[in-house]
Amino acid sequence: MNAEAAKPATPGPLAPGHVTPAGTRRKSRPRLDLRRLGRAALMGSSSARDRLPDAIGHVVEAHRAHHPDADLEPLRRAYLLAESSHRGQMRKSGEPYITHPLAVTLILAELGAETTTLTASLLHDTVEDTDVTLDQVGEEFGEEVRYLVDGVTKLEKVDYGAAAEPETFRKMLVATGNDVRVMSIKLADRLHNMRTLGVMRPAKQERIAKVTRDVLIPLAERLGVQALKTELEDLVFAILHPEEYEKTRELIVRNAAREDDPLADVADDVRKVLREADIPAEVLIRPRHFVSVHRVSRKRGPLRGADFGRLLVLVNEDADCYAVLGELHTCMTPVVSEFKDFIAVPKFNLYQSLHTAVAGDDGQVVEVLIRTHQMHKVAEAGVVALGNPYAAPPEEQSTGDGERADPTRPGWLSRLLEWQQAAPDPDTFWSTLREDLAQDREITVFRPDGGALGLPEGATCVDAAYAQYGEDAHACIGARVNGRLARLSTVLKDGDTVQLLMDQDAASAPSREWLDHATTPAARIAIQRWLAAHPTAEDGDARSLADDVETLRSPGTETPQPSGADDTDPGRPAAAQVLVDRDGATVRLAGCCTPVPPDEVTGFAVRGGAVTVHRTGCPAVARMKSTGRTEVGVRWGEGAECRVTLVAESFVRPHLLADLTEAMATEGAEIVSATVEPPDRQQVRHTYTVQLPDAAQLPALMRAMRNVAGVYDVSRAQPQAPGA
Repeated sequence: MNAEAAKPATPGPLAPGHVTPAGTRRKSRPRLDLRRLGRAALMGSSSARDRLPDAIGHVVEAHRAHHPDADLEPLRRAYLLAESSHRGQMRKSGEPYITHPLAVTLILAELGAETTTLTASLLHDTVEDTDVTLDQVGEEFGEEVRYLVDGVTKLEKVDYGAAAEPETFRKMLVATGNDVRVMSIKLADRLHNMRTLGVMRPAKQERIAKVTRDVLIPLAERLGVQALKTELEDLVFAILHPEEYEKTRELIVRNAAREDDPLADVADDVRKVLREADIPAEVLIRPRHFVSVHRVSRKRGPLRGADFGRLLVLVNEDADCYAVLGELHTCMTPVVSEFKDFIAVPKFNLYQSLHTAVAGDDGQVVEVLIRTHQMHKVAEAGVVALGNPYAAPPEEQSTGDGERADPTRPGWLSRLLEWQQAAPDPDTFWSTLREDLAQDREITVFRPDGGALGLPEGATCVDAAYAQYGEDAHACIGARVNGRLARLSTVLKDGDTVQLLMDQDAASAPSREWLDHATTPAARIAIQRWLAAHPTAEDGDARSLADDVETLRSPGTETPQPSGADDTDPGRPAAAQVLVDRDGATVRLAGCCTPVPPDEVTGFAVRGGAVTVHRTGCPAVARMKSTGRTEVGVRWGEGAECRVTLVAESFVRPHLLADLTEAMATEGAEIVSATVEPPDRQQVRHTYTVQLPDAAQLPALMRAMRNVAGVYDVSRAQPQAPGA
């Protein structure tokens, strides 16, 4: 686990599903008698034997502050085993190695970790760096401790070579999926190693800092462990950006030396306001950490005193948070645009607080965080504050069916565990993991049935499809977002309702274009796997589409062109019967709007004594009225054959045109002409002019076309604007 251990690492048992590569060698280890370890301490008097070693006094003090009734016996035995096992090992800093597990355990104790986590933390390097085995840990401390120690034990480079680091993280994440305390120990371990990284050569410092930045810090953020995340960020900042770090340090030092402190003045004002409102509250100044100051300086330019920290108001009840907010906005000058309510809508990492800002008399803006003491504990410690995930839950944390509502298995972790199984090799897993963790914000979208999907910010309908259906999403042909049809490339927003439209055709498949719109690893890996398995599928689909279009354009069939209002098709069969209020007048159906029963229609006289019939909504009607043309009354007679132009909009899929034309033929429609526009982002527009033996069949025809898989809309051709 630790790069500073004097003894080379050895592998622990692999996570389920991992196989030791063929031909690798395992070191044989003698079985140790744990009862002989720590013999000097155990051979003392009874009172001395029961007394906790002085070396873990700070751990015990921090642990008692959070868990006053905790049983300390496991900690005593774990320390004795760790101290005896690591005896003689030294860190590169020159300190006895036992100082490392003690420091890691103290970090967790201060965050409020329960006894089992602290026990495993004391032992977390014993299996990796000493002759203690996992079986022995299990026998002495139970299966939970064994599982946690196994979860943070590295895989050996002798077995995995260059893949050892990514496969170790894969193993650790799988273990975290079953018990989040595994990652808590890993984060604390990395924090102490980063604190003492100065003894390493610069190249190794940089390599470890980059992995910490790309993997460990995002994991700390997602697990809500802000206390570890912020310190890790500062340590990485100092190593990777030493010049910027030094400039930021100088800014902080200069600000600390100022005699006036606007934050202190505003804090006093806030205390006075809350005291007069009789709201019990604790008002603290929270200095920004180095990275935060650096970000603010880049965003705002030269910093003022109030930019170096924020105010934190701690209260007892949720309702008190809103009461504090009301008083501050009433008695001080609020910056309303800065208000955010993470109590009503918590962040995906369990974080809850009210955020606001107030302007001081000198114009400086002071940010204020308002939360309860319990919210503050969770904000600092995240999942560590949740305690033992195996413990029997309080009734209020149980779901209605008696199952435990487990906040330690958030949606992002479930998604990560799913896609990691499909990663074809360690390099793909490692690069994809970093990309996934770089998406540090999450949204929630809802299915029509009320279910929810957690997705990273920036996710599209493609991502939603694979999140909901896995590889069955290959058959997705479109989506409705908030009830409206949307492209698969549509970027989703928090709170959207998404209905995914699926094709029943087994031949449906993803397009290479989907990769341009997929942001989640699950979607990208699934699409890439399909494309790799079907390298010529897209070319074949394109040829089929072209062939279908040519089949529709049979010899002698012309592509319809936009026509003027007076234009008619000389080859058109007799139109539906139209009655006109002008004796002897010849009737023409306008080509610009192709009216058919039961459209509302009107007529206009044209040269030669003919009357042209238009739909009343046709743009040509308004134009002719504006020029003073006289309308002629027209109406439909009894049912008769008609010709109409329909526009179908669909998603691209194999055999779509064949299925669509078959449905039209079944309804008795004769296709006079058809055009299919080139596909655009997996959508295609078809225009058909059809002849119906009876205009009354038109609604049934349009329904039949809409029912074809992949077709999402069918409409009459829109009236065009040319003159009548």
